[in-house]
Amino acid sequence: MAKEELLTLDAVVEEILPDGRFAVRLENDHRIIAYTAGKMRKHRIRSVVGDRVIVEMTPYDLEKGRIIFREKTVGHGGGQKRNFRR
Repeated sequence: MAKEELLTLDAVVEEILPDGRFAVRLENDHRIIAYTAGKMRKHRIRSVVGDRVIVEMTPYDLEKGRIIFREKTVGHGGGQKRNFRR
């Protein structure tokens, strides 16, 4: 038996909620609750308010979703060098 097709939509993080959940606004102006996918949690990819993300949703429940990708933005983390004293 094949899995149902998942909906993939672009969104923007609007609010950080407790327990690793986020309030995100979809491109069609609907607001849903989304949580971080396991791979993002495993690799410690953080999302902050204003980030553009890709959300995966099931057609059965259109109020919840899973954040599967955070788009890279210019000047946003990663390129900073830290000087550690040893």
